[in-house]
Amino acid sequence: MSDDQFLQIWAKLSEVAVKGALYNSRERQPHPKCLQGTRVDLLKYIHGFLDDTEKNRLIWLHGTAGVGKSAVAFTVADKMKDLKVREESNVEKRLAGTFFFSRKHTKRCIAGYFFATLGYQLATKFSSIRNDVNEAIRDNPALLDPDAPLCDQMEALFLKPLRKLQFRLRGCPPLSFIVDALDECTSEPELTDLILSLAQALREPGLPVTHILLTSRSESHISKVFQNDEVRPLVCEIPVRTSGEVGIISLDGADVDNDICTFLRHSFVELASRHPDFPQPSEVDVAKLATRAGRRFIVASTMMKFIIDDEFSDPRDRLQLMLGLTSELLPGTEVYKLYDRILSTCANPKRAYLHLSIVAALADPLPLSQISKLLGPGLGWDVQTTLIQLRSVMDIPAGTSLPVNIYHSSVRDYASDPSNCGLPQVCDTASPHSLLAYSSLHLLKSIPESTALLDALSELDKHNHAMKPEDPHRLTDSLAFLVQAPEPVSALISMLWLRGERNADMQYWPETVDGRAWLQTEKGRDWLQTGGG
Repeated sequence: MSDDQFLQIWAKLSEVAVKGALYNSRERQPHPKCLQGTRVDLLKYIHGFLDDTEKNRLIWLHGTAGVGKSAVAFTVADKMKDLKVREESNVEKRLAGTFFFSRKHTKRCIAGYFFATLGYQLATKFSSIRNDVNEAIRDNPALLDPDAPLCDQMEALFLKPLRKLQFRLRGCPPLSFIVDALDECTSEPELTDLILSLAQALREPGLPVTHILLTSRSESHISKVFQNDEVRPLVCEIPVRTSGEVGIISLDGADVDNDICTFLRHSFVELASRHPDFPQPSEVDVAKLATRAGRRFIVASTMMKFIIDDEFSDPRDRLQLMLGLTSELLPGTEVYKLYDRILSTCANPKRAYLHLSIVAALADPLPLSQISKLLGPGLGWDVQTTLIQLRSVMDIPAGTSLPVNIYHSSVRDYASDPSNCGLPQVCDTASPHSLLAYSSLHLLKSIPESTALLDALSELDKHNHAMKPEDPHRLTDSLAFLVQAPEPVSALISMLWLRGERNADMQYWPETVDGRAWLQTEKGRDWLQTGGG
């Protein structure tokens, strides 16, 4: 392979690898991290497995939303990145690769980029295998296609490079990979295939000792895969009951109350450095806040952002609002009640919820300026002034050209259904997916005429992948009755009509050529018989 060809292939791999999925990427800022002196037993337990030189392991750390899984994953990765494989090398580190899944980003919510991203990191740290990775891509360029079979990607970009390192790393400490938020992978079959593939990889006899730390919510479809007969022997599961004094090692055990108190005290000291006249809360008030958090670090973190991050409000008043949260909450409802309280402080809670739900529904984060343009002059004129009131739950950069991001997936869960919100004025808020669809309808009027129905549906899907479980290919079947050559506006109106989105602006549709064709279908006839016509 010539030097030019080598550089071209390496550049292509670098382009395909998802940099935002790396644990310390700028895309993931602010990075959640365990405060010094917290999670001591849990981190010690995890590092005990990562230091085991006897056999390969899958370490599965799971828990409910907001208990700090990503912070633990980041903290472990941050420590491992500084640990050398061999003393004489400053480049070869024990952290071989990371991939942090996220539904907020289209390339981080699927498994298609997983092995290319890990392979790129592995070859970056171990230059001796870089040529092998390049040769594999030269021989089969389709490996970099996210639709390529996962087994082919794993063999060429993960297993083969690791096999090459077996002799070089003999007698060295184990390698570690950190994979966070498996539940953020939107395809359950893909995720199942990925976990089974990783288990298959670690059963290979010709690898250096390798451990993979995986985190996820405690969801049934994920638990089922880890119980698979081929996976289970490799798994070290957390939570776990230990035989020592610690008892149960978990993300939400009794020791977490103390950790949250430590975090709160640290945050109030930081607040005092910015507001010297702010009186430090009593230990009783700190304990009350910790109780309100319900052993969820996301609740404690959001409380402190709410108290601190508003230059126009007195932090003492906001502290009293947080102390006023009821302590008699059902387990798991703490974060939604907190979001209710934050919304209630906005000038227009319904408007704030609407804009929050739209930001949470976007497939890829957008800047404020583009969100405003997407929503148009009606819904989008006050996006910035509305969202700025929600800085405790989302990252709003100073510049309007940088994307707005929700801080935690629980915000997306909360905003996905108005019934999650306890404020009465929010209960009749329109679905964000419908709002995005209508907004896209107006935008599509300025898009050149499309040559295919799939183009129109895919254009909408780019900014609204959570809209419905069906993908554009399946929707083409639903719209098979179309008579006219499909173009974006007519395709979108037809789709909205079929889904029941029939406002006054769309009542004309049954009189169109396509509408009359639909009336001849079984569903169209049923609609007429029930008085719809």
